[in-house]
Amino acid sequence: MTTDTAAKLPYWVRGDTNAFFGFGVNVLVNVLTLTGLCIGVIKMPAADVFGVILPALGVALVAGNIYYTFLARRLAAREGRSDVTALPYGPSVPHMFIVIFVIMLPIYLSTGNAVQAWTAGIAWAFIIGVIVLIGAFVGPYIRKYTPRAALLGTLAGISITFISMNPAGNMWNYAWIALPVFGLLLIGLLTDVKLPFNFPIGLAALLVGTAIGWIGGAMSVPDVTAAARDIAFAFPHLKFDLLFDGLADMAPLLATAIPLGVYNFTEAMTNVESAATAGDRYNLRSVLLADGAGAVIGSCLGSPFPPAVYVGHPGWKAAGGRTGYSMATGVVIALLCFFGLFGLLGAIFPTAAIVPILLYIGLLIGAQAFQATPRAHAAAVVAALIPNIASWATGQMDNVLSAAGTTASEVGIGTLAGAGVVYDGLKTLGEGAILAGLVLGAIVAFIIDKRFWHAAVFAGSGAVLSFIGLIHAEKVQWNADGQVTLGYLFLTVVCVLFALTRPAPRVPDPAETEAEVPAPRKEEPAVAQ
Repeated sequence: MTTDTAAKLPYWVRGDTNAFFGFGVNVLVNVLTLTGLCIGVIKMPAADVFGVILPALGVALVAGNIYYTFLARRLAAREGRSDVTALPYGPSVPHMFIVIFVIMLPIYLSTGNAVQAWTAGIAWAFIIGVIVLIGAFVGPYIRKYTPRAALLGTLAGISITFISMNPAGNMWNYAWIALPVFGLLLIGLLTDVKLPFNFPIGLAALLVGTAIGWIGGAMSVPDVTAAARDIAFAFPHLKFDLLFDGLADMAPLLATAIPLGVYNFTEAMTNVESAATAGDRYNLRSVLLADGAGAVIGSCLGSPFPPAVYVGHPGWKAAGGRTGYSMATGVVIALLCFFGLFGLLGAIFPTAAIVPILLYIGLLIGAQAFQATPRAHAAAVVAALIPNIASWATGQMDNVLSAAGTTASEVGIGTLAGAGVVYDGLKTLGEGAILAGLVLGAIVAFIIDKRFWHAAVFAGSGAVLSFIGLIHAEKVQWNADGQVTLGYLFLTVVCVLFALTRPAPRVPDPAETEAEVPAPRKEEPAVAQ
């Protein structure tokens, strides 16, 4: 595609409208959620949330989404295509729960000081950003040598558990609102059926769900009136004082920041792989540098919520999204943040009308993990899923026990085991779930292919990662869990012994279609040509 032709590439196509309302609603519900967590859980003053945190997040989101629009248009120009879809970008969903419940809440409960908890969250987000920036230089090598089944299986594990299960629970609390919305989304995004006049299905689903919610009495006019009174414009400004206060006691933050930073660039790798599977091969280093910079910029402005490339690129591509939907989402969400409109939106739109889009993404990514990998690697996909399921399950158990005013240790691991709850083992399995899933999935995939030297390398990596506590351990430390490390070492020995027999690698089954066999990992260069 020549420069003149690239300049004629439309900034907006009809499919961008669908993708904008779908992805925009996705980001909207996440920002509404983190707003509620700050005010409802940490008891932060609404003025700080609407006047500092959301505007800071808005700057990171608009800059990131415009940047990813630029990357998409550059890729389209390089490859002479008009069907390139920009990567979706927003506040990281797992991180926003982790920073609230693991970092900020314990500090707030022990000190009663919401500002102190806030500064710790800001420092934590800053450290996450720095680690992701470092990951930009090692991540591409990990992606190059890791089987697609491990990368996509890990991504599916995140999507099925942390992205889908909570929305699904919210949906069935208000099934009379959510299920019609979900049905409209499935019809409009998974089939070729169109609404009259090509009306955007995402907008139609939101309007139908909102109408049902208001008619059914799920919403309240006084809540809308009260929220409207809180509207005020706020533009972000630097908050170095809060950041430095938080960094003054950064040692306790490293225990979660290091593995979660590694999680961030691992998740980015899987999302870039997901986009490549859908036909858009982005440069991983460019993506990671943007993600890390977004977290650093946001924290300097006062936001404890690191942004990241989202799960779901194939979904927005299937919905017809190209390059415009991402930029539009960033700009609109930023304006809503600057004008403090999220309180009002939360009072107007029922949550049950918004969250079905997250379940749709979960379905799509879970399916892709099996469809875009060799059939023989299906077991490897499942292996990559399991640590994320364990992490989600133990998190649910911990929340239930906390609500009852107790913990698993107080109840007793033996008592839980007697009730059929394998808490201890699931807790160990689920720590560092993203990396653990990638390691387990890769080991299984290489064993299936009889590439035992490769399997041994990943098993040895599992031993190192578990020894320093990045997987299967509660915190980063030497000899974090000796038994798990020993297990990985024994598995390494097993793989080496079989490798010495020099077996012939697995021959792909003729039934494996070209789409199922990983394509060469070519991607666009990190710098514009």
